[in-house]
Amino acid sequence: MPRPMALAALLLALAAPAAAQTYPTQPIHLIIPFGPGGGSDIVGRILGQALTEKLGQPVVIENRPGVGGTIGNEVISRAPADGYTLGIMTAGQIIQAIMLKSLHYDARTAFDPIAQVATAGLMMVTRPDFPANNIAELIALAKKQPGKLVFGSPGFGATQHLAAELFKQTAGVDMLHVPFRTSPEVTTALLAGNVDVVFETVSAVLGQVQGGKLKPLAVTGKDRFPAVPNVPAAIESGLLPGYDVTTWYGVFAPHGTPRPVIDKLNRTLVEIVADPGVRERLTKAGVVVKSSTPEEFGKMMEGELDRWETVRQKAGLEKR
Repeated sequence: MPRPMALAALLLALAAPAAAQTYPTQPIHLIIPFGPGGGSDIVGRILGQALTEKLGQPVVIENRPGVGGTIGNEVISRAPADGYTLGIMTAGQIIQAIMLKSLHYDARTAFDPIAQVATAGLMMVTRPDFPANNIAELIALAKKQPGKLVFGSPGFGATQHLAAELFKQTAGVDMLHVPFRTSPEVTTALLAGNVDVVFETVSAVLGQVQGGKLKPLAVTGKDRFPAVPNVPAAIESGLLPGYDVTTWYGVFAPHGTPRPVIDKLNRTLVEIVADPGVRERLTKAGVVVKSSTPEEFGKMMEGELDRWETVRQKAGLEKR
């Protein structure tokens, strides 16, 4: 290696830790790949405010919605890997990565995980007059009427869609999928009797469940969800071995972000979600706090990519 190149490499290696010590020295852009008002937006804004207070630099929230979060992810993948562009990652973006034929980034290599910050449950709900009152009765009804029961989702390839496909595979039943554009549209269709069952985030249907407008059958995680402690986990039925579906939220950066910067952000986020005030705000937003190391978050995302690819193939869902 010529001496000028060797000197440049040495200077770069020495500069990285020094830069991390002073980081950040300018505003940080936190990209939320969904529109305002959704779960990722609420979680992202709570984190953004706390990061501003902890790091002493403004965290600018940017909503970049579209194509299930992949437009925002593409923006992040092309950003400089300097710690000043971060993003919110969710289960939905992972699922879109295995549902779409052409992405302008590789979901396995384009990003550096920083930390998982929360999980959130899904709840299976139906109308109050629907004949099934629990998972066992729903499965029995679906087996009696194969292909006749209809489940709705807020879009082909949404987390809610794949949660239902995995339910079908695990229970050995056939149900018809009808996609809509948004979660409110799905709920309206359910109340009108146009669909029979909906797999939806707890936060999206909690009000209707508490008001008696919707009947809960189960939550999809392996444990009961704190916001609805009286609703059993689907796996409690004994008829769905291994069934466990939750959505989640985490923070990530473009691949190549200096490790000292990743570590500093991880430590800061772990401190943030441990703060009682932040935990209370996140809990009210319908999520459960969960922190991680960068390695743990990365391993979890890898596992999710593999898991949902298997579900997609078994369900016979073609990539779009």
